[in-house]
Amino acid sequence: MQRQKLEKFKCELTTRDYSLIGQSITTNFPSGFPDAALKVQLEFVERRNEIMNSIDKEVLFSPYMCNGIIATYFACLEVSDLSDIPEGMIGFTLPSQTYAKINCTNKSIGEAYDRIFKWMNENKYNQRFLENTCPIEIYYFEDNVEEEDVEILIPIRT
Repeated sequence: MQRQKLEKFKCELTTRDYSLIGQSITTNFPSGFPDAALKVQLEFVERRNEIMNSIDKEVLFSPYMCNGIIATYFACLEVSDLSDIPEGMIGFTLPSQTYAKINCTNKSIGEAYDRIFKWMNENKYNQRFLENTCPIEIYYFEDNVEEEDVEILIPIRT
């Protein structure tokens, strides 16, 4: 079944929780990026079939935490529960949270970050930092396409 394409640079609010299983990498910021993100994503894609209770193996969730000096970046699948976590992986739940969301592609992520923070500022939304949540990049794998859809979610204070 073909997935509907996302409307590029559409900004909106969304609220939900996420249960995720995956791998992470920690590196210097910003010098370690995007190389570290690509490394953990490629390593995880090779192991994603080990996750038995995934919701969709073609959707990669990449939450991250950054303090401006170091960053930890994850590559995960969304799961129905955390009962079966493969060796060397981590499972966790990000509780229900309101996010500012923007749609983009893997080639327009930088511009999308600029646009979502501008939209948040115009609408007086403030980012929520490291309070039981973190920003998330969601990648939609597709075969034989030049650009894949991506969603960026920034937690906000409500």
